[in-house]
Amino acid sequence: MNPTPTALTVVHRRRLREVWRSAGWPCQDLVEVELLAAGWLERLRDAQGRETLRVTDAGIQVLAATLDRNRAARDAHEALVARVAVEMQRAGRVVWRGLSLRAPIAGEVQGPGGAVQPVTRWAMAMPDVYSIRHTTVEDYVEPIVHEVKVRRADLLADLKRPAKGEAYRALCGECWYVLQAGIGRPEEIPEVYGVMQAHPTAADAPGFSTLEVLRPAPRRAFRLPFPVWMALARARPEPPDEDSPQGWLGPVDEGAAGPPG
Repeated sequence: MNPTPTALTVVHRRRLREVWRSAGWPCQDLVEVELLAAGWLERLRDAQGRETLRVTDAGIQVLAATLDRNRAARDAHEALVARVAVEMQRAGRVVWRGLSLRAPIAGEVQGPGGAVQPVTRWAMAMPDVYSIRHTTVEDYVEPIVHEVKVRRADLLADLKRPAKGEAYRALCGECWYVLQAGIGRPEEIPEVYGVMQAHPTAADAPGFSTLEVLRPAPRRAFRLPFPVWMALARARPEPPDEDSPQGWLGPVDEGAAGPPG
């Protein structure tokens, strides 16, 4: 009787990578049993009778397919992050990608006698796109966070971690999820976030043609804390969009016809 084929999961892929990178010592758990039964791992014994594991050719094919899929997802993610960054620049905003910011998150602890006391916890927030208005008036900077998702599994993982979203909202007055078309619906996203949908240009190449607002983000007054100002001052903003008519400042003389070469 042939065993039922094992459904390949993230856990199986992770274990295959761990065996591939290690000496292959067995764990002897159920994940290992399934990988052996599926033919993705095999057992070996040395001259002293010690048992080790080896990834089979079929297992290597699984790892290669996983690598291709992850690389495609990273390419699509970076393409959509770049598209959002350009749209923010065209809206007259200064944009950063890949920031790491400390964000305060409100919480509660039980004190002496059972009394509940408010506390502030700190978390690291790494928004995909962070932008502020290009203005000299501090009250008008209107910081915005855009979090980009191109895979449904990543979106669902985010939604299971509400503290991550709280950290984003602690750094801005407006927060958005930007979703590749088909991976999620607006009603799945908490109402404290706006939702955009990005439509890919082609199935075989990363790129996005349009950004569609499915639900506007709630706005609230927000002033940037001093530590965030310092982090922005140390970081390098995105260079101006060359396709934007305001992406450069040309000379003031009448003979200037374009950006300096």
